[in-house]
Amino acid sequence: MPSDQGNGATRAGTSAVRLSHRDVDRARRALAGRVHRTPVVHSGQLTARYGVRLWMKAENLQRGGSFKLRGALLAVDRLVAAGSRGVLAQSTGNHAIAVALAAREHRIPAMLVLPSDASPVKVRRIREAGAEVVFAGKALAERAAAVLELRDRYGYEVVDPYEDPVVVAGQGTATAELIEQVSAEGGRLDAVVVPVGGGSAIAGACLAAHPHDVAVVGAEPEAVPALTAAMHAGKPVSVGGFYTIADGLRPDRIGDLPFELAHREVAAVVTVDERAIADAMRATLLHARLVVEPAAATALAGAVRYAEGRRIEVGVLLTGGNVEPDLLASLLAESRPTSTAGPSAGYIPWTDSLGGPQG
Repeated sequence: MPSDQGNGATRAGTSAVRLSHRDVDRARRALAGRVHRTPVVHSGQLTARYGVRLWMKAENLQRGGSFKLRGALLAVDRLVAAGSRGVLAQSTGNHAIAVALAAREHRIPAMLVLPSDASPVKVRRIREAGAEVVFAGKALAERAAAVLELRDRYGYEVVDPYEDPVVVAGQGTATAELIEQVSAEGGRLDAVVVPVGGGSAIAGACLAAHPHDVAVVGAEPEAVPALTAAMHAGKPVSVGGFYTIADGLRPDRIGDLPFELAHREVAAVVTVDERAIADAMRATLLHARLVVEPAAATALAGAVRYAEGRRIEVGVLLTGGNVEPDLLASLLAESRPTSTAGPSAGYIPWTDSLGGPQG
């Protein structure tokens, strides 16, 4: 794992962070036997429906219900080894669940800061792991401020979901497994699509995919286009707090470290509307028998949009499955078919002028 990092957030532009695919390889060795090697699912029905060969990495079946456990385990390991007596984190939900589970393994307290409208399912899973939940507004800045206040009050260490190099390398192991598993089944991925919230998934995917000549594509809700805005601005910027069904993708600003790692590697950023996300959730359940949350469905909707008109094979990181039962029931009750490639969906290819491959 990276040896030149501290316990706090790491900011873009610092020369201290030098992550590569080798850090992902080291993370895989450190996680061996501690996380599930989740299956990669190929659905003939989804291929027929969308006209693209899809390989879906089912991290919704991971311990804790999401890929976030990978980075959290490694980060908490490091903090405990350094003498930490408790951990703190802010999250929209899945990172908090993962930190709570990692802290329970080490028998140390964990305090998790969530938005006031956090998913009840995610809140319950955190408390079931024995951690304390603190609510702080709805914006990322409000949660970050609460974490700093609690850190000063209790002396706990912070497990940052986006700026910690160990977390980013850990998240990259999911994409590394996806590429390896598809290859073992005789496939050859042209691209891998991951959802974008704070950015740890896409940053880790860029690290993992680099040696394999696989394009990395980000998918984000049209309502919260944080990476799209950052690519236009040339730096992370806040995009406002608009509602999206994809609660895991509500951070209104991509992290500095993820942007530093990903902005020259990302092949395209796809934005999808709420209808497309809902349709992808239904399709994944009905045709692949997988229950995924809206953030994961965003990746599928984005993959379909990106692959439109291309003869390519696409990997999709289904990042989590902690979905509200009422939401799932309401989506299934919606009988009117919709399209993931609706007129309001779009994508931005990043050309060589921005340092990335053609989309």
